[in-house]
Amino acid sequence: MSLILTGEQLKISEIREFLSRKNKVDISKEALQRVKQSRATVERIIANKETVYGITTGFGLFSDVRIDPNQYNQLQMNLIRSHACGVGAPFSENVALVMMVLRLNTLLKGHSGVTTDLVEQLLFFINERIIPVIPQQGSLGASGDLAPLSHLALALIGEGQVTYRGEQLDSSDVLRSLKRKPLQLQAKEGLALINGTQAMTAQGVITYIETESIGYQAEWIAALTHQALNGITDAYHEAVHRVRNFEEQTEVARRMSDWLEGSKLTTRQGEVRVQDPYTLRCIPQIHGASFQVFNYVREKLEFEMNAANDNPLIFDEGDETLVISGGNFHGQPVAFALDFLKIGTSELGNVSERRLERLVNPQLNGDLPAFLSPEPGLQSGAMIMQYAAASLVSENKTLAHPASVDSIPSSANQEDHVSMGTIASRHGYQILENVRRVLAIEAIIALQAVELKGIEKLSPATREKYDELRQIVPSITEDRQFHQDIENVSKHLQKLSYYN
Repeated sequence: MSLILTGEQLKISEIREFLSRKNKVDISKEALQRVKQSRATVERIIANKETVYGITTGFGLFSDVRIDPNQYNQLQMNLIRSHACGVGAPFSENVALVMMVLRLNTLLKGHSGVTTDLVEQLLFFINERIIPVIPQQGSLGASGDLAPLSHLALALIGEGQVTYRGEQLDSSDVLRSLKRKPLQLQAKEGLALINGTQAMTAQGVITYIETESIGYQAEWIAALTHQALNGITDAYHEAVHRVRNFEEQTEVARRMSDWLEGSKLTTRQGEVRVQDPYTLRCIPQIHGASFQVFNYVREKLEFEMNAANDNPLIFDEGDETLVISGGNFHGQPVAFALDFLKIGTSELGNVSERRLERLVNPQLNGDLPAFLSPEPGLQSGAMIMQYAAASLVSENKTLAHPASVDSIPSSANQEDHVSMGTIASRHGYQILENVRRVLAIEAIIALQAVELKGIEKLSPATREKYDELRQIVPSITEDRQFHQDIENVSKHLQKLSYYN
């Protein structure tokens, strides 16, 4: 089954399915016709020798420099080569792949003036899974993600590095082996490829997919902890949450009740204690607030996924055609959303670390042994796993600082305000990875705690999760290197983001 791109209606759920099923991409006939129409406008501009930014002029501060008609195509090649100066580790293959899908979807709106050759080259790279190697750092997120998208464009013209079938190779070598010619950029096309927010948006989409999933996973992990601490279920009663008015909070409370249904480890208020600590009692309020963030971010990302965000834009208004220089490449709306996502994600880690602290602290965990040690004193048990979790959530507090409040002028002050949205997207994924490891630690500790309480008393739903995770991480019968356990559970949680 193919993912049909129209330029108008792409959803994050479709991207998730595209990645998990390794689907191919196709283009609607209507979208391809729009591409042809907008290209015809560019050809008329060239024929009429009009002055239009990026087609017949230079870029940025050089926008007033008129280019010789014989050098229009060379202008675009020079643009890509000079702007491909990203640095640092590359984006993941999934991010680079989604970047191509999103760029193609934008071009299909018919406001960019590219040729069908360019569209078909992008389609070929996507479907053959020829993945450009795109350095993560170097974008200001305002004139578009210029540096990252230039590395994407380099691969299309056979001058960059790509990953193909597990190997990092020269794009030219891969194209030659597949009997495919490098793309020859035409007027406007280099600019159309790199003026846009696809780097920050693609990374944002991947972060969103995995973060939403980790939000759901945090609930059954919390349910294991809840049972290990003989938590009170009354606080999840629907009536409590209905009067608060937040739908996401009510939904979390309902799911928590479902996870705990049938447990012999939970209690009612007054049986053991009157109230639980906030990290158990307020799970719907805390997790629900994160889901509010996720819903906001999903909406903004999907707006941008289907947006025309390059410059200049071409509009067919019936009797006249407009070519307008604007600023849709500015990443501010996406930057704000991705900074918000960082906050919503980091809080899932904060509350998880506080829950797992209760499991290992003998002053807080009821009758469980200190640090769940098999031999307290001789063996440390889960002591330092809590240290690791505390370190990760502390690091997240630094990473959650908003990137979008910063700006620095560029291009000789022509581009005098920038969004830093790509930095927000990168930090967001780092936060996610840290939170996933914190939740992995909570899961490992909670498994041990409920084992000590009696796994036969678990709710049926969480017993399934216990059995699932015990295939990955064994019981703590003696001290061992827990590093690999944490990584194994974290990878399992990541896999669930796409295959659950």
